[in-house]
Amino acid sequence: MPALLGALSLTLAAWLVRGGLRAQAEFDARKVARKPALPRKILGAVCGGIGAALAVTAHQDGFALLSPLLYGIIATGLYLAAFGLDPLRSKGMDGIDTFQQDRVARVVDEAEKHLTTMHETILRAGDRQAKARLEDFSDTARDLIRTVEEDPRDLTAARKYLGVYLQGARDATAKFADIYARTKDAQARTDYLALLDDLEKNFAARNRKSLLADRSDLNVEIDVLRERLSREGVRLD
Repeated sequence: MPALLGALSLTLAAWLVRGGLRAQAEFDARKVARKPALPRKILGAVCGGIGAALAVTAHQDGFALLSPLLYGIIATGLYLAAFGLDPLRSKGMDGIDTFQQDRVARVVDEAEKHLTTMHETILRAGDRQAKARLEDFSDTARDLIRTVEEDPRDLTAARKYLGVYLQGARDATAKFADIYARTKDAQARTDYLALLDDLEKNFAARNRKSLLADRSDLNVEIDVLRERLSREGVRLD
């Protein structure tokens, strides 16, 4: 029984540490970020220590507490030394009220999910140029995300880009991938690449402007993007 529990603890430790490393990478990539809600690396180190202690218990004669305890403490320390601690404080949020923090976090998380889905979806098309072009657009979209994180005072303007229009781009990507995977339609590929070109230009233009710029210009850009996505068969509510 101790051997089985030890194996389960070590497996759980590996899963927690893996999740903690991913959360750390996302945290480090952002200039404004909340600390992870769950300190996965620390919990993984504890589970690793418990697993090591149980493994020692399973392979010793009789019952002795000292050896398993020492091995468990050493294993926990090695986990922490190898993988480090989880971020324990949020960063870049000084001077921003809690409500605004939540708004920024929701918009950024939604935008990143749309981009991740697009990259997963485009693989179905099996087209390297479309994949590379999507990478370029994603870089431009993430530039806008970073701008919003640094200066969230006028989030509403950029929110339409990072929410509504990324969602439209995600749907257009899914439609292109399905069509191109079945038919290898050259026109569908051309239309999709042209859509990415238009989106990237408008995202870049939005990013160059101050988030406090004249709203009338923003409305014109939004109408252009909405019309373009509508021509691609993507309806935006």
